[in-house]
Amino acid sequence: MESSVEELMPRLLPVEDCDISEDFDPSVPPRTPQEYLKRVQIEAAKCPDVVVAQIDPRKLKKKQTVNISLSGCLPAPEGYSPTLKWQQQQVAHFSAIRQSVYKHRDHWKSQHLDSNVTMPTSDDEEGWKKFCLGEKLYLNTDIKVYSDENQGIDYVQVGFPPLLSIVSRMNQATVTSVLEYLINWFAEKEFTSELGRWLYALLACLEKPLLPEAHSLIRQLARRCSEVRVLEENKNEERVSALNLLICLVGRYFDQHDLADEPA
Repeated sequence: MESSVEELMPRLLPVEDCDISEDFDPSVPPRTPQEYLKRVQIEAAKCPDVVVAQIDPRKLKKKQTVNISLSGCLPAPEGYSPTLKWQQQQVAHFSAIRQSVYKHRDHWKSQHLDSNVTMPTSDDEEGWKKFCLGEKLYLNTDIKVYSDENQGIDYVQVGFPPLLSIVSRMNQATVTSVLEYLINWFAEKEFTSELGRWLYALLACLEKPLLPEAHSLIRQLARRCSEVRVLEENKNEERVSALNLLICLVGRYFDQHDLADEPA
């Protein structure tokens, strides 16, 4: 090393050049304290002054910074907000489902998937959207999907349901990633039953305490549900109940109380 660099990194103990025999071989284990110190000096001299890490940008996640918004949900239109009793019932039912999923996870994980089920990799956003929502909805096509006793349902077109044998195979990183993919989809698309059942299943698999990224995602989900609910013209629509349920779970089960609906 150059003396200027050494001045920035002062030695802990003063060590002068070691007086060792001419047959010193740095490739073999040191036999004396002097040989050990000499070997350290040789290795230190070979270290570059500046080291630059070689980083593959493809391995970095697209979104590394988590921004948590403190804004709440839009208030429910008059007559749309669920009662406190209804919310408490949904939380209790959801909690029981989570316990059952956790208890039987190993069993369902060991079950064989049907030959037509190919789960995408964790980072395949487009693949997961097609898998969960179906190509018919994802591609926004008017393809008619037929079902008969011989061929069964074409799940590639209508989307695979969140069966326990499927979601039990998803680790927390995959659960969070797929939740992000579907919430991003929901930010620009309408709410559908296919989307709702997957959001519910992923929330049931989301472990507590929440990681910052998951915390931000579920708050984003609740706010989006409140935005869509305001646009619904009929409070008796099944979609309103589904939106209320997701807001309820985020607000009351996952303790985001500022997002919870006030009792009707």
